[in-house]
Amino acid sequence: MSEEQATGVPATGFFWHERCFWHDPGAIGVFSAPGEFLQPQPASESPESKRRLKNLLEVSGLIDELAVRKTPPACREDLARFHTARYLDALAAGDRARGGDGGDCAPYTPGSFAAARHSAGLAIAAVEAVATGELTNAYALCRPPGHHAEADQGRGFCLLGNIPVAVMRARALGQVGRVAILDWDVHHGNGQQAAFYDEPEVLTLSLHQAGNFPLETGFFKERGEGAGEGANLNLPLPPGCGIGAYDYAMGELVLPALEAFAPELIVVACGFDAGAKDSLGKMLLNSRAFGEMTRQVKALAERVCDGRLVMIHEGGYSEGYVPLCGHAVIAALAGSVIEVPDPQNDEIAAWAYQALQPHQRALIDGWRHDIFRKDA
Repeated sequence: MSEEQATGVPATGFFWHERCFWHDPGAIGVFSAPGEFLQPQPASESPESKRRLKNLLEVSGLIDELAVRKTPPACREDLARFHTARYLDALAAGDRARGGDGGDCAPYTPGSFAAARHSAGLAIAAVEAVATGELTNAYALCRPPGHHAEADQGRGFCLLGNIPVAVMRARALGQVGRVAILDWDVHHGNGQQAAFYDEPEVLTLSLHQAGNFPLETGFFKERGEGAGEGANLNLPLPPGCGIGAYDYAMGELVLPALEAFAPELIVVACGFDAGAKDSLGKMLLNSRAFGEMTRQVKALAERVCDGRLVMIHEGGYSEGYVPLCGHAVIAALAGSVIEVPDPQNDEIAAWAYQALQPHQRALIDGWRHDIFRKDA
């Protein structure tokens, strides 16, 4: 039994829909082959890591402690708060024809736009349920992911901006005011940054691998503009960071920045590609580290915004390891005692360079000095 069930507090929500698993990005090399010698291959972003996570929740029994919800797809009005009409029309046309590429490495096939609307619908419903107090917190198993999508194009396997769409709707309807978005996907959360770059009431904070996708965004110097200056924070960690570096960054920068902002709701773009087994990242986290980061953010949310916390599933491409990381996160979110043994936890933690390295400490300390000196 979870802590929420034992105390009578509203349960943790789990939002998912089978339709999201039917999105097919197609074979890489079919829509955008860079040359004649690239043999088409399945895209890294597949349904298996998400389906296996949902199945693991079933087998462990954790899903029985969650408020399981399925929701309708996002409507045009809600999508149009973030995305341009031209882009939405193009996606709809491609959905009826032969698919295509949503923009920059965002391939899709017929039916994908429908799946993406369901994915955005899950994020919308999760944010609404938590913002209005129906649930204390929630996890949305969104697919396709959304944190790279921009107003007029898809990027990096993302077709629709799940988090911007959900947050803009909740704010437009008066369900919430100040929102903090923390993105710990290994890639920069450029979509959230672009959506709220001049908005002082939404803090966007991205903890990611430096110099990974997208190459032209995610630098520390990008702090927002106009009224939103200071409300965007990028922490581009060098490749090879492990548990020690992430723990130090969370304690010294991420959690203090979130607390100082005093949000009414925290949304986490929860990617698992900073995991040690991931093919598209070069970081060293294990499933226990993801669970611990979740506990830290949950405790912060309980202090500053009555526990209102929503986790939106983003990247993560290891079909075998993502489910273990996701289960650890959801168990921590629900305060559950149900654990799934991860036979690689201790092995990964024992790898060399898991401890905070001098160059990592110096970088994080420099950021901390700059941020809090300027904010003082």
